[in-house]
Amino acid sequence: MATLSGVLHSLIPPTQRQTAAEVTEALDLGSGDRAGKRSGFLIMLTLAGIIAIAGVLTDSTATVIGAMIIAPLGTPILAIGLGIVTGHLSLVVRSILWVLLGVVIVVVLGLAFSVFVSTPQSLETNSQVVGRTSPSFMDLIAALATGFAGGFAMCRRDLSAILPGVAIAISLVPPLGVVGVCAGQGLWTDALGALLLFLSNVVALVIAGSIVFTLAGYARDPGSSPIANRRRAYVIVTLLAIVIAVPLAVNSIVSVALARWSVAIQDATTHWLDEDEGARVYGVDWSGTTATVEITTDDGGTPSVDDLRTSLATLIPSFVGVVIDVGQGAEITVQ
Repeated sequence: MATLSGVLHSLIPPTQRQTAAEVTEALDLGSGDRAGKRSGFLIMLTLAGIIAIAGVLTDSTATVIGAMIIAPLGTPILAIGLGIVTGHLSLVVRSILWVLLGVVIVVVLGLAFSVFVSTPQSLETNSQVVGRTSPSFMDLIAALATGFAGGFAMCRRDLSAILPGVAIAISLVPPLGVVGVCAGQGLWTDALGALLLFLSNVVALVIAGSIVFTLAGYARDPGSSPIANRRRAYVIVTLLAIVIAVPLAVNSIVSVALARWSVAIQDATTHWLDEDEGARVYGVDWSGTTATVEITTDDGGTPSVDDLRTSLATLIPSFVGVVIDVGQGAEITVQ
C-alpha cells in the first residue's frame, strides 16, 4: 500500500492537486456562474463548429486545428467522468445533455454548410473528410492517452498550461462537422464513420477522466455521494468502450488486410505484364471485397490471365475478387 501511495503521490502530488470543488467548478456547467458558463459554452461551440466546417470544406488543416483549440466540448465530457467518480448522477445527466446539445448544434451547422459542396465526389478527395470517416483502433488509443492528459491537467495546478494541446490532440468538433456535411450530401456511410470517431473519442475521454479522477481521490472526497452505485456506472462505461472498440478494431484489421492485398495484387499484376514493355499498372481500387486493377497496354490486349490467376491464388484469399480494367469499359475477371 505504501508503494501504491507513493506512485499516486508522484502522479498527483498533494501540493499540486486541485480539490474536487475546484475541478467541479471548472467542469460543471450547472455550478457557480451558470449563465456565464452556459452562454460561453454555446458561443464558443457555435464558433468552433463554423470554423471546423469551414476548415473541412476548404481542406485546411490549420483552420481545423484552430477550431479544436477553442472547442469547449471536452468540458462536459470530462464532467461526465467526474460525476461518475463522485457519484453525482445529476452532474452526469446534465453533462450528457450538454454534449448532446453540442452534437446537434454542430451537425445542424454541417448540414447547413453542405450546400456549399459542389458535388459529393469532391468530399472523397478531401483529406479532412477522408481522415475522419474511417476511424481505427489507434484513434481510440490516441483518444485514451489524450483523455489521461486532460484528466491530469484538470487535477494538477501545474499542468493547466497543457490544456490547449489536449484540445488539439482530441478530435471532437471536426468529426461532427463532417457528419453534418456528409449527411447533407447523402454520404451516410461516411457520416456514420465520422460519428463513430466522435463517439470513440467521447468514451475514451470519459474512461480516462474517470480513472484519473479516481486516482486523485475524488471518490473519497467529503462532497462525493456515499451511496452512489459507482460499480454499475463503471460497468456501463466499460460496456460502451467495448461496443466502440470492436468496430474500430475490425476496421483496423480490414484496412491492414486490404493494404497488404493491394500490394500483393499490384505486384503480381506488374510481374504478369513484365513482357509487355508498354504496359502500365496504375493502382488497385476496392469495392467491398472486389479489387479492380487499372492497367493499359499499347495494343489494348493482355496475356492469358491463367498465370495471374495461379499467382494470386497463393497470395490472397479465395473470397477476394480481382478484376482487370484495361480501359474503354473492357474488364477481365481474374478471381
